[in-house]
Amino acid sequence: MGVALRKLTQWTAAGHGTGILEITPLNEAILKEIIVFVESFIYKHPQEAKFVFVEPLEWNTSLAPSAFESGYVVSETTVKSEEVDKNGQPLLFLSVPQIKIRSFGQLSRLLLIAKTGKLKEAQACVEANRDPIVKILGSDYNTMKENSIALNILGKITRDDDPESEIKMKIAMLLKQLDLHLLNHSLKHISLKSAEKIEETVSDSSSESEEDEEPPDHRQEASADLPSEYWQIQKLVKYLKGGNQTATVIALCSMRDFSLAQETCQLAIRDVGGLEVLINLLETDEVKCKIGSLKILKEISHNPQIRQNIVDLGGLPIMVNILDSPHKSLKCLAAETIANVAKFKRARRVVRQHGGITKLVALLDCAHDSTKPAQSSLYEARDVEVARCGALALWSCSKSHTNKEAIRKAGGIPLLARLLKTSHENMLIPVVGTLQECASEENYRAAIKAERIIENLVKNLNSENEQLQEHCAMAIYQCAEDKETRDLVRLHGGLKPLASLLNNTDNKERLAAVTGAIWKCSISKENVTKFREYKAIETLVGLLTDQPEEVLVNVVGALGECCQERENRVIVRKCGGIQPLVNLLVGINQALLVNVTKAVGACAVEPESMMIIDRLDGVRLLWSLLKNPHPDVKASAAWALCPCIKNAKDAGEMVRSFVGGLELIVNLLKSDNKEVLASVCAAITNIAKDQENLAVITDHGVVPLLSKLANTNNNKLRHHLAEAISRCCMWGRNRVAFGEHKAVAPLVRYLKSNDTNVHRATAQALYQLSEDADNCITMHENGAVKLLLDMVGSPDQDLQEAAAGCISNIRRLALATEKARYT
Repeated sequence: MGVALRKLTQWTAAGHGTGILEITPLNEAILKEIIVFVESFIYKHPQEAKFVFVEPLEWNTSLAPSAFESGYVVSETTVKSEEVDKNGQPLLFLSVPQIKIRSFGQLSRLLLIAKTGKLKEAQACVEANRDPIVKILGSDYNTMKENSIALNILGKITRDDDPESEIKMKIAMLLKQLDLHLLNHSLKHISLKSAEKIEETVSDSSSESEEDEEPPDHRQEASADLPSEYWQIQKLVKYLKGGNQTATVIALCSMRDFSLAQETCQLAIRDVGGLEVLINLLETDEVKCKIGSLKILKEISHNPQIRQNIVDLGGLPIMVNILDSPHKSLKCLAAETIANVAKFKRARRVVRQHGGITKLVALLDCAHDSTKPAQSSLYEARDVEVARCGALALWSCSKSHTNKEAIRKAGGIPLLARLLKTSHENMLIPVVGTLQECASEENYRAAIKAERIIENLVKNLNSENEQLQEHCAMAIYQCAEDKETRDLVRLHGGLKPLASLLNNTDNKERLAAVTGAIWKCSISKENVTKFREYKAIETLVGLLTDQPEEVLVNVVGALGECCQERENRVIVRKCGGIQPLVNLLVGINQALLVNVTKAVGACAVEPESMMIIDRLDGVRLLWSLLKNPHPDVKASAAWALCPCIKNAKDAGEMVRSFVGGLELIVNLLKSDNKEVLASVCAAITNIAKDQENLAVITDHGVVPLLSKLANTNNNKLRHHLAEAISRCCMWGRNRVAFGEHKAVAPLVRYLKSNDTNVHRATAQALYQLSEDADNCITMHENGAVKLLLDMVGSPDQDLQEAAAGCISNIRRLALATEKARYT
């Protein structure tokens, strides 16, 4: 309360003890917090509420004597409380307008009496009593200033012979907590940051989740009921400062008897300055003290606030240095504590900057002894524990992109690969966890293949440990972007256990990892055949309902890959999978929408499935996704519409039934996203097969928009753009319009592409455009004839015919021109 009032409240006059509080939101917020603390004091701390202040708090009140009722002796101008001290003096005395109060109990009652005027009374009290702690506890307790900590108070009270010292200690601690609460509350109020602090993020991965961010710090609430353990732990902390090794070790051991997993015990150590003492003990030469300190820090560092405090106090560099210790127990404890602390970006950065990554990687090799074969000592219990703890810390650190690279450069991959061969499950979990995190990097995936890690990941899918199964599946999911890895998973027998694990749906984290691995492995057709053999497709269909979104994204992704084959499309339809897939089109999850549109589009290739999709209004839902703000969703929806339009019964009428639908899709040609443009061109190609729809999109300006896209180097866009132009040439004077909008010359340049699909589509477009004489001239001027002649000999029959037809039209125009010249 003292520091908060001095540092944060805003006054109208500079002189100490003078002036009044400004009327500001911050001042009001501080006063309200003080009121909450004082009002509840009499109920929460009844014994301490009776404590008589050394000096009364005095101020001019606006309360009239008539406001006081039972418990007070009231006259016209004075009020005396019936509650008195040992000398018979009242604990509240009012002589209008001055009031004097000498206990928290009376302060609590006064605020209740003041009712709506309590804010005014609190302000007057604060203005008149600028050092309330001195008046409450005495001048010797004016230690709660600036950087002081509760240890100062404990030391004072321990030396005091006052029989009320216990009560004084508790009041002192409650006031300290209020002060810290006010400071923290005010900082939050101010943050609404004032300009946001820019923190160094260059060295960390931008993909780190928000859960990895530092949590807001908060102190034990001032008005909370604090259990006896809180005070007992705080008494023990003072013995840690004594310097006597025996006393320190006993205090550390005694502290560990408490339930350090409870937040109250953790914050008790922190609030009285115990963290500073524990961290200081790590720099002593006494191994027992270091071990005792680390055992406590390891337990309490599970608390997010404690983790942040440890970093603020410079604890991480000290722990990193301990990793060099010859004592294996010390190294294990330091690594485990680092594993707990390095759960947020800043901590991971500190570990790396102080050489921690290299030292932690070295722990993975601690079993190596030059006098023995590596494997003979690898499984010794202590060596395994050192390596396990090192892997735990690396697992936490590996959430940073820069740290992943540091682990690789330090030689971590071969060591992790070696440890992966162990049979110790408690070792395997952090090892696989680290590999899972690192496998998101392409460099790691190559190294994982080189070290034959996939084989061991597959092997451990058969473990009975669910956490190990989860991390192995997640690592496979990360690595299976690569075809060679997908093949290795199949060759080492990994597809069967993955399919089997689909049947265990209780553990959602594991199910998400397993379905993710199946999705990525399904990109290879050979793997899809195996999954069909293991009845995995039917099981995946069963997971389309009542599952978390992270599972659904993977399940639908896997079905989208499987449904590229006819047999699997039939299975999905017969298992009743079409309806739940269509139902998912109304979601908002971007990744899920991308995958479900692909799956629905794949199913739409089969006429029977397309009938169900149409009946369930699936095409309309897909069309509505063209309005989605995410480009990936727009593109995926447009791709899915292509087979729907192609295979729907009376597709032309269906498309026209979507009010504003054709205008919407034409306007998407104004997008800046190449994938959106390519998918929309493909959709327009299918739409334009219907003459009425072609007429409508022509009216909506499809020709100039397509022409504007012609100067592109993207082969995928070139392919579908050329097809759309070819199809749109079939209406009215569109052929002429494409020439007028300068689309012909860029198309000729497409013939120089190295993509056969582009050649075929372009030749067909040029063939249609060559029906116009001016377009033929443009083609000839841009060297189309020579390029097309080379393609007449192509093994692709459609390309042959289109190239020959275009050349024929150009030649016919040339002959006609020559004939006209001579006539």
